[in-house]
Amino acid sequence: MTHTHDEPLFADDDESGTDITSPTPDETPGWPVLVVDDDADVHRATTLVLRGLIIEGKPLTLLHAHSAGEAEDILQQHPDIAVILLDVVMESDHAGLQLVQRIRSDLKNPLVRIILRTGQPGYAPELDTIRDYDINDYKTKTE
Repeated sequence: MTHTHDEPLFADDDESGTDITSPTPDETPGWPVLVVDDDADVHRATTLVLRGLIIEGKPLTLLHAHSAGEAEDILQQHPDIAVILLDVVMESDHAGLQLVQRIRSDLKNPLVRIILRTGQPGYAPELDTIRDYDINDYKTKTE
């Protein structure tokens, strides 16, 4: 499968719902991707949708957080996370944006690609906010 630099491709993940997919000893370590959402169904659906995708020959390692605080803890433990799929509205209306600010300012991580997702299509941050927070993309959860 080929890809452009604009479209991330992801590899196979375990359907068991475990928080971290560990590669077998003979596998190349996967690209770490953090899914941050307060809805367990979104985690399951994301796992299913990303199944079978590969990035530059490497599988995907999914990590899961169900709150902004949990995500921040995981990011401190795994500073090499490549992509964050981040819900905008979780424990508060702005929890996702506040996490982005902490990632960029407090954790000083300009490299991780952040894709904001929302289940509320009418709730979209202004373009200025996306630019100011250094967000790489914005999608509805159905995309």
